[in-house]
Amino acid sequence: MTDPGAAGPKARRVTRRALLERWWLLPVAGTVGTFGYMGWYASRVTFAKRTPGVPAFQDAAPQRLAALTQLGTDWAEVTFTYAGRPCTLLRLPAPTRGSVEVGGGHLAGFSRVCTHLGCNVNLVRDAEVLAFAFNYRAPGGQDHPQLGCRCHYSVFDPLKAGEAVFGKALAPLPRVRLDVRGQDVWATGIEPAPEYSG
Repeated sequence: MTDPGAAGPKARRVTRRALLERWWLLPVAGTVGTFGYMGWYASRVTFAKRTPGVPAFQDAAPQRLAALTQLGTDWAEVTFTYAGRPCTLLRLPAPTRGSVEVGGGHLAGFSRVCTHLGCNVNLVRDAEVLAFAFNYRAPGGQDHPQLGCRCHYSVFDPLKAGEAVFGKALAPLPRVRLDVRGQDVWATGIEPAPEYSG
């Protein structure tokens, strides 16, 4: 039989001294959490990029974009607005998914809305500008123009159907469906805009 006057299990009190002895847990936990998040984010923007597949164009009102004479050399560019989105028309030196072959060249159209947070992308022709301003140099010495976003420095490769090859953007740029009618290039559809990957 237990003595009713005996003290029960000793309650553990948290003292100021005990807290001060363990203060180091807070910065350690904060550091581990920060580096864990940074590692997760770095792996996401490096390995979670989506490759452009077969174009999934949605019909839109036909619109004349340019005469073929405006696109006589590789990397000639015409910018335009289509279906409410700023876009670019490029003559490429090689075919890519969604491009149209015309007279030995290849025409491709892309939305200029970055798939990261919606800033506009622009054609960056100089590989040294890409290396210095965007911290990107194409592998294997492929120093051709790229589409770059100056907000957060994502880079999209027109020769890879607008794939995001560097930076925070994960999804490729939506492509524009092109049609050559006589001596003119027309837009007849565009891929839907993806959800931003911010």
